[in-house]
Amino acid sequence: MGCFGFLKAMMIAFNGIIFLAGIAILGVGIWVKVDSGSIFNFLGKIENVPPQINQVLNVGYLLIAIGALLVVIGFLGCCGAIRESKCMLLLFFMIVLLVFIAEVAGAVVILVFRPVADKLFDEVGTAAVKNIQKDYGGNPDITGLWNTTMDALKCCGFYNYTDFTGSPYNMASNNTYPPHCCVNNAPCNASAAEAKKADGCFIKIKKLIDSNTVVIVGVALGIAALEICAMIVSMTLYCRVKSTRA
Repeated sequence: MGCFGFLKAMMIAFNGIIFLAGIAILGVGIWVKVDSGSIFNFLGKIENVPPQINQVLNVGYLLIAIGALLVVIGFLGCCGAIRESKCMLLLFFMIVLLVFIAEVAGAVVILVFRPVADKLFDEVGTAAVKNIQKDYGGNPDITGLWNTTMDALKCCGFYNYTDFTGSPYNMASNNTYPPHCCVNNAPCNASAAEAKKADGCFIKIKKLIDSNTVVIVGVALGIAALEICAMIVSMTLYCRVKSTRA
């Protein structure tokens, strides 16, 4: 197998994987839109939540768009290499180049507008705490959603146990707090909650992201490197394919 054959085989294998991954992501996106998870219902029921956070509810559309894009890229790359089609290879190169440019632009936007995102999270936190103090222990839906979230993340409230102060649960249980905020589900008064110092769910998520920053950056750089390699290989095949092919 010569260099051309090797590059062609790699192009087919690589884009075959992308095609299958795109189908999987597309399926997940459709499932999210058909049967949204509790987190989406939770966000939708919080009162006074900033309108910008409603965009999170459209994550299904984002997954569908990403899945469809990957299916198209995988199809063009795989079929373009198999058929040695200069048209398909050129389209593949152009789409990957546009995606690469969009990713770079997105990274710049995230860095520039990071303070705006922090402000948005503060507004969400304020709305979430008001929601807890108004409905936790009084509204079964809100109570169940918060309990599910706290069970899953092993956290307490949005920021900490004080978020529950003044809530229907707190008032009806002699100023105690949810068992998630204390050790071994013991009677959870302020002293017990203070002793455990359970992280709030927002802090838990933030710590999870911060602890995986290196992994996230590494994955992003890896994807960028693969995109550059894909563009180089596609142009190499494009130049090697006989001009008589479509």
